[in-house]
Amino acid sequence: MSASADDAPAALAAAGADGLARQHLIDPEICIRCNTCEASCPVGAITHDERNYVVRFETCNACNACIAPCPTGAIDNWRQVPRGEPYSLEQQFGWESLPTQAALSTESAEALPEVVTQLTNAATAGQGGAVVAPRSAAAPSVNLYTPAHPALARVTGNFRLTGDGAASDIRHVVLDFGSTAFPVLEGQSIGIQPPGADAQGRPHALRLYSVASPREGERAGYNNLALTVKRVRAGEDGNVRDGVCSKYLCDLQPGDEVRVVGPYGATFLMPNHAGANLLMICTGTGSAPMRAMTERRRRRRALAEGGELMLFFGARSGGELPYFGPLLKLPKDFIDINFAFSRVPGQPKRYVQDLVRDRSRDVARLLRDEETYVYICGLKGMESGVDEAFRDVCAGDGLDWQLLLEQMRASGRYHIETY
Repeated sequence: MSASADDAPAALAAAGADGLARQHLIDPEICIRCNTCEASCPVGAITHDERNYVVRFETCNACNACIAPCPTGAIDNWRQVPRGEPYSLEQQFGWESLPTQAALSTESAEALPEVVTQLTNAATAGQGGAVVAPRSAAAPSVNLYTPAHPALARVTGNFRLTGDGAASDIRHVVLDFGSTAFPVLEGQSIGIQPPGADAQGRPHALRLYSVASPREGERAGYNNLALTVKRVRAGEDGNVRDGVCSKYLCDLQPGDEVRVVGPYGATFLMPNHAGANLLMICTGTGSAPMRAMTERRRRRRALAEGGELMLFFGARSGGELPYFGPLLKLPKDFIDINFAFSRVPGQPKRYVQDLVRDRSRDVARLLRDEETYVYICGLKGMESGVDEAFRDVCAGDGLDWQLLLEQMRASGRYHIETY
């Protein structure tokens, strides 16, 4: 039997003697409302309200395009249901946790998974391969702590990273977990649960933050980690309001207790084998995972593992750029740093994609190297500009960017994390 993604509804309807179908659902207990699933769904099957992300049964074709981008695994949940009685959107919006799987007949339970496996294989074929972790990445720990059972950490540091006159208030927040095991790898994220309730009286939704410290902690030998947090402000009718979670984190004082869930992320991880090159492109707080990876390499520099580090880092000005001072102190033979400033008086606006083009010869050389791993993190608007820059670089060096991109994605060498 064969099936295509377009045949999914018909094939699922035929599966099982008693008319069962496999319904795609999202686990509200571990979902962090990061919107990657809705943004990556090619058929518009995913929607959300102020609390839950949900899947339209009649629209979802089991293409699995949303699975890999999800940092928590909340998206990868399925229930076998009567085809005529799937869980409605209204039911899903009201869930605090997923329903248990109802009992199925033996014939249906055996027949349905085979059909869905065939559909999944057919639907994902030709997508350029799934997003996977680098081949030598360490095995990540994921979903150790949930909103119902969070880990408790205490603040041991909260330092302003941006200049006193800078428009952006960006903080370096250090959390200590004491005797609680909370293992993280470079590139992973954690969820923060701010105290208080929303307008409906329910606890505030989680917010996701990339870890800015390497796996051994902000201070080696201590059970801690660091976050890079920007105070987010939104204005309506002239009234400026701070983001709930960013204000909470930016205002924390040493000794304050914080509820932490996660860790999350199983693909945006750094390679661990000798000779791996890291080509990193980021803006603003997207520097957090880049700092973690760079610091991991810096601490292991004496091991002479080799592999180049090249960083493109964008901000409005030097004063708005987190970690600007420490980055300037890193040896040039350790990391090749390229700053792009877009708001410096008397100077033309420069963005990270402009610098990628300026360094086209070196960038093309790295892209040709099968040991190069690309990481892009920051505002979502940077994605298209960086993609176009890579396309131009490849065109000038006789490379087919689309083919190379597909090969890099399939081998876990091209990673994007934008918001």
